[in-house]
Amino acid sequence: MDLGAHALGFNFYPPSPRSISPAAAWEIVRKLPPLVATVGVFVNWPAHVIAALAGALRLDGVQLHGDEQPSEVKDLARRFGVIKAFAAGPRFKLATLAKYKATSAFLLDGYDSALYGGTGRTADWRLARQAKRYGRVIVAGGLRADNVAQAIAEAQPFGIDVASGVEARPGKKDPRALRQLMREVEAANRSADGESARPFRGKIQEKRS
Repeated sequence: MDLGAHALGFNFYPPSPRSISPAAAWEIVRKLPPLVATVGVFVNWPAHVIAALAGALRLDGVQLHGDEQPSEVKDLARRFGVIKAFAAGPRFKLATLAKYKATSAFLLDGYDSALYGGTGRTADWRLARQAKRYGRVIVAGGLRADNVAQAIAEAQPFGIDVASGVEARPGKKDPRALRQLMREVEAANRSADGESARPFRGKIQEKRS
């Protein structure tokens, strides 16, 4: 978090190499400094179970990567900030976002027919830019130091979500890769419109080593 990330994500999807147990997540959450947002990442959990765990861990928000319905998002949005993720594949229609008005932000991820996220594939950044008409947009998918500036320039998103692009191996962050990526983000902010841009928001997924 010292590098400037706005939020820390905790992945509660067991098949993911970044999955973390609630107990391990709590050990991290309770030691975080003030003003660091915490987000739980879920795939197709019942809304009431998500709410119970997120409440117990005192999370600020939830990120939904499954096939959650607008009604579930609306229920959760009464207590938490909700990020609804979509795999922006060839059949994805931007109009789908209009059904999820209760979300705090939309996350557009790289597409893989077999995965719900963490694909390492880049999203369609120009499509992400168009999606801004429906609300705040976060870009994810294969973001690294060598492409994050282009992603910011093309998508002009509210924030970015990084995981695989800053890992030494699945589930283990590489401090050097993180520093390089954050330097590129800072440079992209400074160069926006030839002047300092607004502070850019990033989220990093955490897993206990």
